[in-house]
Amino acid sequence: MQKIHRHRALLPRSAVALLVVGSLGLASCTSLPTNTDPAAIRSFEPNDTSSDVPGPVPGREPDLLLRDFYAAGAIPRGDYEAARSFLTSNAQEVWNADNTTLIVDRIDLTTQPGATGQRRSFSVRGDVIGSLQEGGAFIPETGVYEATIELEQVNGEWRISSLPAGIILERTELRNQYQPYSLFFLNSTSEKLISDRRWIYSGGESTDTVLMSLLAAGPNDRLRPATWSGLPEGANFSGKTDGVYEFTGVGTLNPEESQRMASQVVWTLAVAGVPGPYRITFDGVSVSDNGEGLTTDDFVTMDPQASAEEVSKLYALNNGRLFTVEGTDVRPVDSELGDSGDIESVDLTADGHAAAVLTDPEDENSRIFAVGGMDHPQVEVMRAAEFSRPTFELHNNVVWVVADGNRIIRTVRSDTTGDVVTNEVDSSFLDDLDGEISVLRISDSGARVAMIIDGRLYTGIIERSATGERSVVNVVEFAHELEGTAVSVDWASDGALIVGTSSTDAPVVRVEQDGSASTTLPTGNINAPVVMVSTSPTMIYATDANALLQFPLQGQDSVNWREVPGLQGARSAAVVAK
Repeated sequence: MQKIHRHRALLPRSAVALLVVGSLGLASCTSLPTNTDPAAIRSFEPNDTSSDVPGPVPGREPDLLLRDFYAAGAIPRGDYEAARSFLTSNAQEVWNADNTTLIVDRIDLTTQPGATGQRRSFSVRGDVIGSLQEGGAFIPETGVYEATIELEQVNGEWRISSLPAGIILERTELRNQYQPYSLFFLNSTSEKLISDRRWIYSGGESTDTVLMSLLAAGPNDRLRPATWSGLPEGANFSGKTDGVYEFTGVGTLNPEESQRMASQVVWTLAVAGVPGPYRITFDGVSVSDNGEGLTTDDFVTMDPQASAEEVSKLYALNNGRLFTVEGTDVRPVDSELGDSGDIESVDLTADGHAAAVLTDPEDENSRIFAVGGMDHPQVEVMRAAEFSRPTFELHNNVVWVVADGNRIIRTVRSDTTGDVVTNEVDSSFLDDLDGEISVLRISDSGARVAMIIDGRLYTGIIERSATGERSVVNVVEFAHELEGTAVSVDWASDGALIVGTSSTDAPVVRVEQDGSASTTLPTGNINAPVVMVSTSPTMIYATDANALLQFPLQGQDSVNWREVPGLQGARSAAVVAK
């Protein structure tokens, strides 16, 4: 018997309980591609599946053999040949490894009553942290996995005779046997490349061919609404011959679309560390006119790592006024933002666009949302009792803000006339959640949003309709272990999330882009609550209970955070113009 009580990714507040009776011969859906889909074989199967695979240790005690079986489940070669070697011959015939791949924090085993010298039964339990979908996409989940596993003696050796379908992996085995890589897909307007993080088995074939197979299969289902859909159905990576990456089924692409597809190929390989130049053919026709291959220089405007290489300008919000911070020189900005004294929150772009939330001097219970620029006056957009901190979309004249916790407002300001147009973003996902949005931040790619709702961290995908309207879809809760302590959040340049919390044990936490891991950053001298976090390509800024602190992303030996030079003793909020 198997029980899985899970909070599914797209149903953040409702638990889906599955009860499976009769653990063998069950129908399934693929979780990690094996040998059922020609495109997926290339993703996880090595070229030579005849090599030795780990098998049962002679004389192994049943509990240890069962643990060895779960460890072997991390090796997908040969339709999970390693794991199957732990089963009786009858169980091997009916066990379906592809039903699901759940990731648990750890596996606990308990012997059930009635054990004999020939038969044993174990209760297996684990706290679910997520699942691997087809193509290696990780989806965070929470819940409990429970199952009953039966073993029996076969020729003096213990073997598993009855077990549920599917693969169960401990978090450590996922990290030991798989590595995360990023595929890159164009956004729906083909302006920006979006990272799609995948976990790839380390013992398979060459990484570059794995990545190309997955790229041809398209983005994961969750990310798909934000991506360019120009690749024809049936497009396939057919292999690498004499250094040439060969794609078939893409003959209907026009020259411009071929270049778009090529940009995805080039940047996926380059970021994975595969050296160029890259020779690519679509249905036998070379993409490069000179035949020498393509490099990232051919698609430099699409560089998905560009934000990590830019120098961001630092500002600070203090006592309702905005200041520039250059070394130890801190002075008010030369605009109304530096004189107002009424600013509660603000966001800036590198080219001078600004959006702010101000208190209403005539009504202390009202807030004003305004847009403008460093060199242009702020224009009032609307009023409400509460606004979140504004956040800019991919285009720097488009800004989002949350009004009164449940209305996501999108405002477009004309660069030529200064006129503003406002509409409401579809946020029907809130119907399934308890609480209000206190923080909303759009990623650098413009494809994702991070939100804090009732102290919990969520991410969603921004979908653009044919009429230009926006919706937040496919909302997933990340970092369940925060348990309602999240206070602030910002996107790091590599796509991870930096979260400020009210937890004294973990004031600042890094959450990976796909939610597969959370890491507490050095606690040192930082004190919760961390009410504001902001990131630059080189630094994390955090406003804790006492001051504005900074911590470098690399090269820091100390666990202590430092006050921002020029702002010592001034409890401010960092604002990084991106």
